Amino acid sequence: MKEIVSSMAGTVFNILVSAGDDVAEGQTILILESMKMEIPVESTASGKIADLRVAIGDFVNEGDILATLE
Repeated sequence: MKEIVSSMAGTVFNILVSAGDDVAEGQTILILESMKMEIPVESTASGKIADLRVAIGDFVNEGDILATLE
């Protein structure tokens, strides 16, 4: 399993994928909001979303696991 982690602290603003979705490397999977800016979070590899570990409105810290790929 590969993990997609947050590169910064922020609030989950939007989630663009669901568990079970196929994603490509570089595809935006969710949007974080930090300091009134929207920051896209991209998949680090191609695969299937095994688990989303966040919900809209959750606050995440740098290094938190956002999703896993299988």
